[in-house]
Amino acid sequence: MSTAPQAFILGAGLGTRLRPLTESLPKPLVPVWNRPLISFGLDHLISELEVKEFMINTHHCAEAYDIAFPKGRYSGVNLSFRHEPTLLDTAGGIDNIRDWLPADVPSVIYNGDILTDLPLRDAWEAHCGSDNLVTLLLRSEGDELRVGFDEGTGEVVDLRGQLRPDWQRRYQFTGIYFISPRFLDFIHSGRIESVVLCFLEAIRQGEKIGGILVDEGLWTDLGERESYLNALKMPHQSFPRYAADGALRRIAKTARIATGAEIDDLSVVGSGVTIGEGAKVVESILWDGSEVAPKSTLKRMVVMGGVLANGELEDRDI
Repeated sequence: MSTAPQAFILGAGLGTRLRPLTESLPKPLVPVWNRPLISFGLDHLISELEVKEFMINTHHCAEAYDIAFPKGRYSGVNLSFRHEPTLLDTAGGIDNIRDWLPADVPSVIYNGDILTDLPLRDAWEAHCGSDNLVTLLLRSEGDELRVGFDEGTGEVVDLRGQLRPDWQRRYQFTGIYFISPRFLDFIHSGRIESVVLCFLEAIRQGEKIGGILVDEGLWTDLGERESYLNALKMPHQSFPRYAADGALRRIAKTARIATGAEIDDLSVVGSGVTIGEGAKVVESILWDGSEVAPKSTLKRMVVMGGVLANGELEDRDI
């Protein structure tokens, strides 16, 4: 395999679509199966590409990253953090870590709010062996089919209908891409802007923005409540491939569950959770330190830490 890349994980977003769950946590730290969401991205990149150096940008509730990773390490690899007092958007975030990115080999950019186990190694090798300025990982299906991609040439020809609105075959951008060092020439220093604008400018100037179709594995964006809850179903399909046996724990060992309480196979119960006698929990996520009152019924609920859920509750975040 080519030299293990450095990886930049975008962790600075506000998570507005997932509120109130993100009022006190950055979206990449929202718990998924009793682990921070971002930990799955870290495991994915370590397993697939042997990444040993990570950079994560921060903005909203930045101190929560220090709590989650107090020693700046995860699974034996180094984590660096770059704070953005003003949110810089995706291109601005990359510009802000220019000094950290290698000048002679490609790097990986990875959205911090995705949950996936799609294979990466072949795509990485293909990028390293190409003259692509950038290579986007794409999927045939998704909720936002906005990338015009020519499968014959392997080139991205349009994004968001800005260059080729007539291009009919559209693909889902996964939030994972590889950048060659020269791509930094297309990012304007000091400007707050989306990286998509830089992709478009590169295409206009005749540079090759490549795409690789990766439909294997599972992929979801946990940007909103529905996808967050629907992720509960993914382990039933042996997701993720890179997780060690027993890595996905639905009910924490320290949870206190009273006699007669019922918890379905899709719910997740965090550390220190208390569930009272006769309570029923269905397709719900109970964060560390939450509580369910006796004889309560929860369906498709998210209960945050320190909160008592009491009564007949459905489709709410409390």
